[in-house]
Amino acid sequence: ESRWPFLFGAIIVPSLIQVVILPFLPESPRYLLLEKHNRSKAEKAFQKFLGKDDVSHEIEEVLAESRAQRNTKLVSVVQLLRTRAVRWQILTVVVTMGCYQLCGLNAV
Repeated sequence: ESRWPFLFGAIIVPSLIQVVILPFLPESPRYLLLEKHNRSKAEKAFQKFLGKDDVSHEIEEVLAESRAQRNTKLVSVVQLLRTRAVRWQILTVVVTMGCYQLCGLNAV
């Protein structure tokens, strides 16, 4: 019983290591390109991750994926449930997750 404070305090060591290392980690090239709109930093990040100088193909691939994602139509939950093709899959997942919650499996 007297060792519980040490167990709770043990999490401090990994947390401090993460805080010290965090400034030295590079940012994600996708984040820099799509969120920050900084193409030059994204190219440098890709070059660092991939180890090659010409990363124009990867930049264009990320931009094309972003354009395709913006063109994707979002549907509401009601529309999704009305679609006959996916109704049983959704119902199966909902029932399974409900059973997990009710039987306490997540607590284990």
